[in-house]
Amino acid sequence: MLYWLHEILNINILGYITIRAGVSFFLALFFTLYLMPKFIRWAQRTSSVQPINEWAPQRHQEKASTPTMGGIVFVGATILASLFTIKFSNVYAIGALLTLVLFSLIGFQDDFAKIKKNANLAGLKARTKLFLQIASAVAISCYLCLFADFNTELYVPFLKTPLFDMGVFAVALWCLVIVSTSNAVNLTDGLDGLATVPSLAALASFSIIIYITGHAKISAYLLMPNFDVGEVAIVSSALMGALTGFLWHNCHPAEVFMGDSGSLTIGAFLGYLAIISKSEILLILIGSIFVIETVSVILQVGSYKLRNKRVFLMAPIHHHFEMKKWAENKIIVRFWIIAILSNLVALMTLKIR
Repeated sequence: MLYWLHEILNINILGYITIRAGVSFFLALFFTLYLMPKFIRWAQRTSSVQPINEWAPQRHQEKASTPTMGGIVFVGATILASLFTIKFSNVYAIGALLTLVLFSLIGFQDDFAKIKKNANLAGLKARTKLFLQIASAVAISCYLCLFADFNTELYVPFLKTPLFDMGVFAVALWCLVIVSTSNAVNLTDGLDGLATVPSLAALASFSIIIYITGHAKISAYLLMPNFDVGEVAIVSSALMGALTGFLWHNCHPAEVFMGDSGSLTIGAFLGYLAIISKSEILLILIGSIFVIETVSVILQVGSYKLRNKRVFLMAPIHHHFEMKKWAENKIIVRFWIIAILSNLVALMTLKIR
């Protein structure tokens, strides 16, 4: 709508991505702050609360009455704010919205099944969820190839030029990035606000990188690839605003959880941002907390199957620190600090090429 006003009424200021990104942030923030309390009251009335895994630390049982599926609200707020602010002819922005919609639907199905059966492990079967994630990732990757004719070259940090052209194998890499990041954020979402701030930090980094990638002069100065992806920074900014509003209610002690409808969607969206900004490798640093959480699970499962021994007291690793009697707030804030610092380092690498 804002870009339409820019074109029809010749309001130049509305043509700037930075202005519309700012507007999308505050629109999504307002929508989330307005709708979330209503959603929480509805969820409490209908017993749409978080089923707690019986294997989780004992203190988690106190959270059994906390509403879940808050992701539906902030993802909806993100989409609504984006529709007000993006340029609809930009295929990358439409791809961003497609990613949000597809993965929020998968997460919603999983959350709804858990609530209906009142069991944490009674959601979608693992194979079904993975199949839906892969199918959605393939759809998004094919969209980029067919409608955006997107570059399939692989870029790595510190190098001025691409490493090589992946060709048709790019789709396989992109699917891997989207699905793995989606599940990594999902694994991290285990404590109040734990996944939210690292997601905000990652979104901020990608918003900057995508704005640079979409700006011909700045990208040339920093020796970065240049594609018409700048509009996606508006969608990313909207999600940042929505997550800020969500954090207002999700900080410890949480009044609402994001559920899979939120965590799967955030992760997939971060994967999409990494792909279109040619930062698939840099995503490891930008999403350091998500990587650490995922690696802890892989090590735990692998060690137990191969040696019948555990590496951690419990995985993902945030549960390990809970078992060591760390206060929940201490775990959360320390993970936040690591996430923020790793994202600052990631942004510093942009100049080293």
